[in-house]
Amino acid sequence: MPKAKGKSRRHKYSYNLNRKRLYRSARRRAAPRIACSHIRHAWDPSKSVAQNLAEMGLSEDPNKALPIPKKLGVEAESNGQQSGKKIVRKPYVVNEMEYEASLPEKKLNTLSRDLIDYVQYMIQNHGENYKEMARDEKNYYQDTPKQIKRKINVYKNFYPEEYKEFMASLKPEKMDVQ
Repeated sequence: MPKAKGKSRRHKYSYNLNRKRLYRSARRRAAPRIACSHIRHAWDPSKSVAQNLAEMGLSEDPNKALPIPKKLGVEAESNGQQSGKKIVRKPYVVNEMEYEASLPEKKLNTLSRDLIDYVQYMIQNHGENYKEMARDEKNYYQDTPKQIKRKINVYKNFYPEEYKEFMASLKPEKMDVQ
């Protein structure tokens, strides 16, 4: 099949194209992208980064804020002398950030309902016998005994209360059978 015309042609440099105009917007100093909403709302674009952070009571350089002492004796001397304290004009930013950090973290990890039903079915019918579970007809994905054991352990770790309730509900059934 023949090649398309012009594909093998060498591209020539265009001397008349003004490349400064293309990159002018990229060179313009832009405000930093701020992820924290508290800092974003208190940010003053007319001031520098160092001035904005100093007003909020935050440090621009963590190495300067908490220097690592070279010797243990030097630490006691430097803590006693604090020259030049900066005035914090926006302390609410730090307070809001501390409050947000103190809130408990939400659990985002969940398992699908199908996997939970599969694990409960396997435990209900086979107990702790993973080899039997691997040979079960409901083992559609042909999981090995170790894979099934791993899935059960993940279920135990994600939903410990639900697992305890499920195991407690199984005990009376087993007693009736025996």
